[in-house]
Amino acid sequence: MTELTHLDENGAARMVDVGAKADTSRVAIASGRIRMGAAALLAIRDGAVPKGDVIATARIAGIMAAKKTSELIPLCHPLPLHSVSVDFAFEEDGLRATAMASLTGKTGVEMEALTAVSLALLTIYDMAKAIDKGMVIENIRLIEKRGGKSGIWKAEL
Repeated sequence: MTELTHLDENGAARMVDVGAKADTSRVAIASGRIRMGAAALLAIRDGAVPKGDVIATARIAGIMAAKKTSELIPLCHPLPLHSVSVDFAFEEDGLRATAMASLTGKTGVEMEALTAVSLALLTIYDMAKAIDKGMVIENIRLIEKRGGKSGIWKAEL
């Protein structure tokens, strides 16, 4: 059985000691989507949502969230991120968000990319809920990670 790294010998939660690990270039890409009705999707696409520019606001929210991940998720290390990007693609019944986080450091940035996608999608919901309260956030997942001892990992799509 794999040793649980976030538990000490007595079973108490602890932050993993990464001090002896080598600094490596690390990248994580995460994705998720929000499904919505045609009216909400059209309003977002046309910039007609009363609360303002949904895509620009969601992008900023995602980037800010990645920077705050260690404050939101217990036992996450605060990381000096080099880059975070959040991009959106319109789909037939919603929007897909894709976030990329990178740094050179001792631990990965998967949680930062996942947090960026999650908050970007929640921001879209918040800004468009007056048009469609039935929106569904779904399929948030890690797509790819690079760096560290485990190297490259890609999700089977």
